[in-house]
Amino acid sequence: MTRRVWTIEQKAAIVLEGLKGESKIVDLCRKYQISEALYYKWRDIFLEGGKNALSNGSTNRDKELESKISGYEQIIGQKTVELEALKKTLVWDK
Repeated sequence: MTRRVWTIEQKAAIVLEGLKGESKIVDLCRKYQISEALYYKWRDIFLEGGKNALSNGSTNRDKELESKISGYEQIIGQKTVELEALKKTLVWDK
């Protein structure tokens, strides 16, 4: 038996159809031939993503990346100062 691959758009459409509440989840799952557990897993992921997107416009991943960038900026600043000091040393040695 081959495993079906659902696109993000298909998953979102199925979840949104279930959230509308126009039909029972069990009927929706039969229609798309998916298990109820899979539907609820997709729904939970979908809702969590929405919650993250609405929370101050920033996710934990964004904060991690901002922290890394800040660290890299500090390193670049230190290396720039060191480079300028070395340039001055070379000029005075001539």
